[in-house]
Amino acid sequence: MTSIEPEPDLIIQAVIFDCDGILVDTEPLHYRAFQKVLVPFGLAHDFAHYLEQFVGFDDRETFVHAFREAGIELEAATLQRLIQTKSMVLRELVEQGVPSFPGVVDLVRELMGRGIPMAVASGALRHEVEAFIASLGLSEAFRTIVAADDVKKSKPDPETYLLAIERLGLVFGPLDPSNCVAVEDTPAGIRSAKSAALPVIAVTNSFPESELSEADKIVRSLADLSLPDMAAMLKHRRMVH
Repeated sequence: MTSIEPEPDLIIQAVIFDCDGILVDTEPLHYRAFQKVLVPFGLAHDFAHYLEQFVGFDDRETFVHAFREAGIELEAATLQRLIQTKSMVLRELVEQGVPSFPGVVDLVRELMGRGIPMAVASGALRHEVEAFIASLGLSEAFRTIVAADDVKKSKPDPETYLLAIERLGLVFGPLDPSNCVAVEDTPAGIRSAKSAALPVIAVTNSFPESELSEADKIVRSLADLSLPDMAAMLKHRRMVH
């Protein structure tokens, strides 16, 4: 991919996107895959409970939490088998098509055109994230992907965002997290990015505005967001702080 130098008047050094619930509308797919694995154990739950309890968790945390709710502690080998089975089910669902959200492709292409480095910081597995991004035709847009496979602790721990900043820095030079922007849709994701010192723009794709109040800016859709909007948010944040 041809490298484009960022415009000098912009203060944004990088934009880091969550994947599920931001780039692609995959939570219903994850839910269906989890249910297929959990039903034989008598641990099925409805979508409302999934959104309330599990959105923002990676696969490991989701299974551990689901079994713990039933008073069952999972052995490591069983947990690994559950994760592998869920991954196979999800792959079958992805092959049927992955829905996105309005404005995603346009925003990513705008950032590409202005030379803004981008990464994905996700709690999903790497092969899942790569398949989702490929389904949007955006594989070349992101210089690095940090997935659940890459970290010991997933969101809300800051490790995912810290690693994304570190990897982007190896390509573009050291980055100041306060000059980068995270785009998230969950309270756990917001806390992860904030703990890594990134300002956060939250999108109300998965949670109402009232539950995303820790973000620096909240929008209803990425169709309502542009690079100048991000720059204005950073400038305002600097003035306030």
